[in-house]
Amino acid sequence: MAVKRGVTIKGTRDGLSLYMDDTYSYKELLSELEEVLSAQHILEEDPLIRVTIELGNRYLTSKQQDEIRQIFEKHNKLVIDKIQSNLIEKKTALEWKEQTDIKMYHRMVRSGQVLHVEGDLFLIGDVNPGGKVMASGNVFVLGSLKGIAHAGCSGNKQAVIAASYMAPSQLRIADIISRPPDSDEEGMYMECGFLDESYEKIRMERVTALSKVRPELNGFERRVMNG
Repeated sequence: MAVKRGVTIKGTRDGLSLYMDDTYSYKELLSELEEVLSAQHILEEDPLIRVTIELGNRYLTSKQQDEIRQIFEKHNKLVIDKIQSNLIEKKTALEWKEQTDIKMYHRMVRSGQVLHVEGDLFLIGDVNPGGKVMASGNVFVLGSLKGIAHAGCSGNKQAVIAASYMAPSQLRIADIISRPPDSDEEGMYMECGFLDESYEKIRMERVTALSKVRPELNGFERRVMNG
């Protein structure tokens, strides 16, 4: 009968994967980790071996992670590459939620006004000439976009800009800027802008093509796009 262990090691293409069973106490795992590492037969001439530690549904404090690193320091051929857990800190979770939430506004952005949000922006209303909307994620305008729209303002090059009526004075995605043509062309209805694969310019398409261009958009965003 096989003996159940709290710490198991498996070889991978990139080194070793060490799994620490989250049903064991932390002290039990530390003790067993010492035993498991001491049993590894590593020669002096062997290269450094990178180790990924899998914690499962366990969260370790910075102090606990340091204690584990100290155990590994006794075995100088084993180097911790990363420590992974299914759990994250509440602060990190709230930051992630802030970055991925869709912020909905029902208003007009007038000349001189700036509407700036973290995450995706869904604006029900117009952006007048001289007005500006900015989002770290996507920008959706259910109205006329005649001012400036900046999506992915934190560097997200996968962000998109879409509007019911697209006649902007400037579009910007991440650090790429697109200005309107010098002609007196009228705007377009139900259009979207996104960076092409080379990330050299912003391309315009009908909103209905967006699900093919950015299939990673979630269901709610697709419903917004397809009206």
